[in-house]
Amino acid sequence: MKILIADDHSVVRKGIRLILADAYPLAQIEEVPDSVDLLKQVTNEEWTVIITDISMPGRSGVEIIKELKEHAPKTPVLVLSVHSAEEYAVRSIKAGASGYLTKESAPDELVKAVEYVLRGKRYITPDIAELLADSYNVDMDKAPHEILSDREFEVMKLIAAGETITDMAVILSLSANTISTYRSRILEKMHMKSNTDLIKYAIFHNLV
Repeated sequence: MKILIADDHSVVRKGIRLILADAYPLAQIEEVPDSVDLLKQVTNEEWTVIITDISMPGRSGVEIIKELKEHAPKTPVLVLSVHSAEEYAVRSIKAGASGYLTKESAPDELVKAVEYVLRGKRYITPDIAELLADSYNVDMDKAPHEILSDREFEVMKLIAAGETITDMAVILSLSANTISTYRSRILEKMHMKSNTDLIKYAIFHNLV
């Protein structure tokens, strides 16, 4: 068994490694600190399971999941994130992830989730199942942020966090003009007029 762990925090990687090494003492376990190295490893080698954060230097958000599935469509991807299920679980599952865990729940659920995906199943908690069910309602029933594309959602969250256009361009590896275009689309789709409106909305919906 070959397990690949991707997270930009070394302490988190070591913690995940210890949990997995205890459960799978014969497994080959490797670590990478960012999405660039993650994609290199997946391109160059085959892995039994990938465990990754979605907020790392380089590619971020659910885009990394989509790229992983392009390179290794049969390899299960477990997302282990500091973000709540309400923020990214549905988007991650729809992008191809086999499961979504918060780092808070990892010590208790990680091995169980790995066992599930190794059997070809998805690890979906009751809370995430409910979120998934709700996500398939018609657009009229969706909250405004749920109609945003994955990239628009990333930009919206960064705006709500107070990042400048220049900072967002660096974080997402995009041009400032592209960020500005995304911002305009977001405001239009959500029927808002300013960053202040977005910030208030994000705080009210616990998105920051």
